[in-house]
Amino acid sequence: MRISLNWLQTLIKIDLTADDLAHRLTMAGFEVEEIEERSTWADGVVIGKIVSIEPHPNADKLRVCQVDIGSAELQQIVCGAPNAQADIYVPVATIGTKLPQVDLKIKPTKLRGVPSNGMICSLEEVGLTSEIDGIHIFAEGNDSEFQGKIGADARPFLGLDDSILDLTATANRADALSMVGVAREVAALTGDKLELPQVEVAEIAPKESLTVEVAQTKACPAYIGTMIEGVTIAPSPDWLQQRLQAAGVRPINNVVDITNYVMLEWGQPLHAFDCDRLQQLTGQDSLTIGVRYAKDAETLKTLDGQERSLQETNLLITVNDHPVALAGVMGGGESEVHSGTTNLVLEAALFDPVAVRRSSRSQNLRSESSSRYERGVNFAELETACQRAIALISELAGGTPVSQAKADSRPDLSQTLTLRAARVRHVLGPVHLGDEVGDLPEADMKQILERLNFGVTSTEEAGVWTVQVPPYRRRDIEREIDLIEEIARLYGYDNFCETLPKQGTLGQLSPEFALTGQLREALRGAGLTELIHYSLVKPSQEQQICLGNPLFAEYSALRTELLPGMIDAFEYNLKQGNGALNGFEIGRVFWKEEDSYQEKNVVAGILGGDRTQGRWLRSGKEHPMSWFEAKGVLQGVFDRLGLAVSYQADAGDERLHPGRTASLWLRGRQLGRFGQLHPQLRQERELPDEVYVFELELSLLLEALPSSQVPKFKPFSTFPASDRDLAFFAPIDAEVLELEKAMSRAGGKLLESVELFDEYRGESVPEGQRSLAFRLVYRAGDRTLKDKDVDTAHQKVRDAVVKKFKVNLRS
Repeated sequence: MRISLNWLQTLIKIDLTADDLAHRLTMAGFEVEEIEERSTWADGVVIGKIVSIEPHPNADKLRVCQVDIGSAELQQIVCGAPNAQADIYVPVATIGTKLPQVDLKIKPTKLRGVPSNGMICSLEEVGLTSEIDGIHIFAEGNDSEFQGKIGADARPFLGLDDSILDLTATANRADALSMVGVAREVAALTGDKLELPQVEVAEIAPKESLTVEVAQTKACPAYIGTMIEGVTIAPSPDWLQQRLQAAGVRPINNVVDITNYVMLEWGQPLHAFDCDRLQQLTGQDSLTIGVRYAKDAETLKTLDGQERSLQETNLLITVNDHPVALAGVMGGGESEVHSGTTNLVLEAALFDPVAVRRSSRSQNLRSESSSRYERGVNFAELETACQRAIALISELAGGTPVSQAKADSRPDLSQTLTLRAARVRHVLGPVHLGDEVGDLPEADMKQILERLNFGVTSTEEAGVWTVQVPPYRRRDIEREIDLIEEIARLYGYDNFCETLPKQGTLGQLSPEFALTGQLREALRGAGLTELIHYSLVKPSQEQQICLGNPLFAEYSALRTELLPGMIDAFEYNLKQGNGALNGFEIGRVFWKEEDSYQEKNVVAGILGGDRTQGRWLRSGKEHPMSWFEAKGVLQGVFDRLGLAVSYQADAGDERLHPGRTASLWLRGRQLGRFGQLHPQLRQERELPDEVYVFELELSLLLEALPSSQVPKFKPFSTFPASDRDLAFFAPIDAEVLELEKAMSRAGGKLLESVELFDEYRGESVPEGQRSLAFRLVYRAGDRTLKDKDVDTAHQKVRDAVVKKFKVNLRS
């Protein structure tokens, strides 16, 4: 919001400089991002009068002007503006003037051989906007206002004796998007008297020619339509144009400028329709204004000239059920006020912020009106803003209101809260009271709220008040803590004491966070890069949780797993020439179970490509990662974390190779899944020959991780080991993991390790079986084993595998 100090001075008399006011507003929660000192734009520009004008002897488009600027002699200025003529008052940049907006310093010069001492200025040359092609004309020579003003500073007449504050209000302070709202805030900060425009809300008799029927009362709580006849469209007076330009709004004509002016003054967007055009569109003299949502296949041409296909989320203003405006966003081009407009229908309405936001976003269209409606327009002063606009139209455009129709379903605007002084002091703590430090006095609390127009009434209980919230603040003042915030920001955050804890304590990470850090460290240590993906994905599954109001269709659902993102990242890096991506991600996934929503944290990773650095021994050919190499990377992570994870054959995921996939188990519970991508998926995504992925449940990992990762030293045995080999034919469906478990149980404490070192299928092996060979290592920690000890333990192992798995021993 651009705040003109000249305009603000008409609402409240303040003695602060622009810098001081900006500081006070910033400390009160309204950040002033920039101060625009407009007085520097035309320093040295004065009011002059063109006394005579003659053609330039050497140029067809130039003319030589004799200009009176109040000096002893007339100044000769060469001017090329087509609207230059004798006997007009104009802004003149004198010798030595610098015009920073066009980066020009005025010096004596010659134009086509004719001396020129100064420059007659257009509005663009002093930093303002104008629709006129040529110099700016203040008035004709017989204008009494400018007689005797020759040589005077032109800045007050150009609206450049002003400073503009570029103020940013927080999202909850919709009232600050108006001059009246800012003036109220300044009055509370300074204690100066507020002088708001006096507006008398008069009743205008309704007629059958104009009625209002609102179908969506929640989306439009109130609508006022006023028919105004006898309007004359013309340029707005200078004071109105200057205030609009200071606020960053381009002047158009008196009617449109008045609607913009009232929006900036009171924060209430308005819109004016051409009444005659509405009657032509509908083919009827009587008009019924409606508010409804758009139907299928409806279109609307808006004021920006675009033909828009409407959606069911678009809230419309209709006349006799014909769409004429996008409610709260932009009017329609077919009912636009133009130079020949004589009769108006003035709209003053309240629209639901959510409805306007959805409508604006669906059409990718934002306006000054929609930005205010989206934050929430003041419910209480709709009639005031409407009557203010009617009065200005009557004054500046000659219009006469002849009919008014209303629809009003606004709720009760009164709101009462309870405030406890003890609670204020508990939240805010001690404050600076001059040279002392103490609790905030109750008198100051009450005074601050009363300066903000809150009604404060004492109760029977000491230190407890009943506070009446002003209607224009009911949207952001809902609880006691909101009142405390108001007291804090007006008393001044810089007046609160800075206190430190009496005794410092060492910070520490939560156990879950610390263990997650250890997991990240182990995965990075294994050579994996940490990845981060968006939690929002494209909807593709029934169990996905979809957003009600997404920004984009591609990001309209929450992810149910991490693997798709990992595969996409792997493919993208390959296409970018970055090579194979070996990475992991720790993130949250979400899904839907019947009527409930679920979420959990998981760990996922992807491995592939050639991990070696040099390939000269293979003639530059890449060596794809094997299943055992990929498993070794993951197993190294588990070993580093001290986790005993077992693997079992698994074919439950269609995206993974059915013969090269394993489910991971930890303490009897399934930890996750590890396997190679299915060849068909690999070909579709143009990935390397062998790519492996894993996905683990984080909560189970953290639960199994020991609280301390400090390794404990175990002394090496000083006694020798004795090894035996065990080979047999086993059924193909007999899992090696189960065989190893059975051997370990049968071997007892003497069996130190079991390792598979050979597998063979083919000739000499019975059909439906495979040949397996294991190496078993026996060792005792307190003695050297004798052959008898080893043979006894080894025989137990042989008997156990034969009995349980029906294997055929080869030796």
